[in-house]
Amino acid sequence: MQRRFILFGLILWLSLGIFACTNTTTEQAKNTDASTISTSQQSQSVKRVVSLTSLSADIIYQLDSAKLVGISGSSLFKNDSRFKDIPRVSEGQATPNLEKIVALKPDLVIGAEGFSNLTTDKLKELGITTLLTKVDSWEGLQDLTKTLAKIVDADSTPLLNRYQSFVPDKPSQNPYTLVLVSRQPILSPSKKSWAGNLLEKFQAKNLTADLQNKMSVPGYVTLSAEKVLEANPDVLIVVSPQPGLLKSFKSESFWNQLKATKNNRVYEFDYYGLVNPGSVDAIEKACQQLKVALSG
Repeated sequence: MQRRFILFGLILWLSLGIFACTNTTTEQAKNTDASTISTSQQSQSVKRVVSLTSLSADIIYQLDSAKLVGISGSSLFKNDSRFKDIPRVSEGQATPNLEKIVALKPDLVIGAEGFSNLTTDKLKELGITTLLTKVDSWEGLQDLTKTLAKIVDADSTPLLNRYQSFVPDKPSQNPYTLVLVSRQPILSPSKKSWAGNLLEKFQAKNLTADLQNKMSVPGYVTLSAEKVLEANPDVLIVVSPQPGLLKSFKSESFWNQLKATKNNRVYEFDYYGLVNPGSVDAIEKACQQLKVALSG
């Protein structure tokens, strides 16, 4: 029973991350009301945007900060002075407050496919235009940025150029890499996830890229201790949603037998940036860490 509870909590955690702007296949901005935001109308009608995802909020802010009038209460923005005066319509993983959203008189509310649907459905009933997004690849990040730039009538080029600067033109090494995001069960990203796609972008050899199993979280596979030992990666990355995961893994019997452990090529990454894109800064930080980890 306890294992079931832990697994459920983990699935919820990853699902929130994957779908909440991941917080999630190829990333295109999807919208349930796309037809209501025609290219000819965008610059005339979309002046006030409320974003329920941290990534979309950050992108909108960088494209045209004056048009972002409401955001979700993401921890990423807690100490970010850019967002201190922008009203919060939710806190943590709480359901967004419809009254607060409506009071902001938005022309557009941006949510996350699979996570914000209930909220956006209610907003559509009130006549408010909504856009649902889903990001799990580098191309998806670029597509989302281009779409949002059109909506707010801004130039996406500077931001797209910034993204390009995050990734090396030609990686110096292509090590066999294993990313672990939980211990019970042991989970690792396939190529159908943001993390897996980012590893591919860096030309790392993701040892679980093509694996599939019955795990209910899209883009992630379960591994046994034997499978981890069999994979025996050159580089091992542990993503810690909370302190202690890396220390916990060190108690596993296979840990000291791994090539990455013996060669001191074990790295601890934050959840935002690698599992959940989160924000532009979070992505940049994850990319900087990948450059170090994969170059040895």
